[in-house]
Amino acid sequence: MKFLSSGKVKDLYDVDESTILFKFSDRVSAFDVKFNQDIPQKGEVLCKFAEFWFNELDIPNHFIKRESNTEILVKKMDMLPIECVVRGYFYGSLISRWKKGEVKVPDGTDTTMAARLPVPIFDPTTKSEHDVPIDKSKALEMNLVTEEQFDWLEKTSIDIYKKMADVADSVGFILADLKLEFGLLDGKITLGDSIGPDEYRLWPKDSFEVGKIQEAYDKQLLRDWLAANGYQKQFDDARDEGKEPTSPQIPQEIISKMTQRYVTAFEKLSKT
Repeated sequence: MKFLSSGKVKDLYDVDESTILFKFSDRVSAFDVKFNQDIPQKGEVLCKFAEFWFNELDIPNHFIKRESNTEILVKKMDMLPIECVVRGYFYGSLISRWKKGEVKVPDGTDTTMAARLPVPIFDPTTKSEHDVPIDKSKALEMNLVTEEQFDWLEKTSIDIYKKMADVADSVGFILADLKLEFGLLDGKITLGDSIGPDEYRLWPKDSFEVGKIQEAYDKQLLRDWLAANGYQKQFDDARDEGKEPTSPQIPQEIISKMTQRYVTAFEKLSKT
């Protein structure tokens, strides 16, 4: 196999003219910063989550099979240059962008932090080192997708979110938001990349409380620790100065808690 590239979480290998191998690692990133420490068992959980969701969702996707605890085989696709984000709750960057007037929310939205939106909203971004939120007009202006493709991606992404939210709800979780990626396979739009705790926010229903920062069963736990300790601002300041942000040491308590929550989330969801 030929090594192709190394991303924030997984390494890609060329198997043959139609197949790629994804090898999931224990690496972790947040706020577009890669950390030197690993999260034990993270790669295995991400790999098995990818297999689970691709089999669970009734939509064409590029998944072929799981090769090992950390590897899956997928079909090669021409990936669309857009990340399809669906938000079901008023949380995260949606709040600050709404306050700045950069994004609209449905009429009647409760703008208390973590309140459920009246309907899920499609909130896509570009695919780059630092993703930029876009709307339909911007996506068409940038020639990222056609109008027909954008409309299909919006409807399909929301449908997938609803399906996954129902599965999560059945085992005591809330799916707050979701990021999906699609590509073209034999001329048809096909679900791709991977789906797991690095692509969504997952909250336990029994501790959920509107107006509060939620208990995270995803990598939001790391983001919250970074923000609470001023590192998010340090990262932004470094970039403003044209410097590469330096990653701090993650406390062992946070690392252990992330491993435990990733494993717990998979065990509960995979039993549905």
